[in-house]
Amino acid sequence: MGQSLVKNYIHLIFSTKHRMPLIQPRVEAELHQYLGGICNNLECIPIIVGGYTDHIHVLCLLSKKIALIKLMEELKSHSSKWIKTKGDDYASFYWQEGYGAFSINPSEVDTVVTYISNQKEHHQHKTFQEEYRAFLKKYRVPYDERYVWD
Repeated sequence: MGQSLVKNYIHLIFSTKHRMPLIQPRVEAELHQYLGGICNNLECIPIIVGGYTDHIHVLCLLSKKIALIKLMEELKSHSSKWIKTKGDDYASFYWQEGYGAFSINPSEVDTVVTYISNQKEHHQHKTFQEEYRAFLKKYRVPYDERYVWD
């Protein structure tokens, strides 16, 4: 086969360090756009970027030219530097060290888009930790609670 054909939908989830509620309305939309721009620059086509005050969800197509870890490094490092330019409130902004990355069946993309779109409503009833544990359980990811949070 002479051609490399790839279509990997990836749902990325990561939080602010110690889940601090730093993603406030005044920077939220711009941060989401910025993260989408990073994805675009890396040829990882963003489908949707959303989240809540303490975490981010990114659904994108992972480029065949980049490793997942490189995408995560670029998303976190560039957005962290960028948000610190938004004022003194963000001087100590950091992302958590870890992240979650889950493959999405193409038939479930619309469901994930809706889920990410409804984060504000969703988190009226569930914390980030509860949400993240549910993803780990759904995808049968073994983990040690002592090392999941920072």
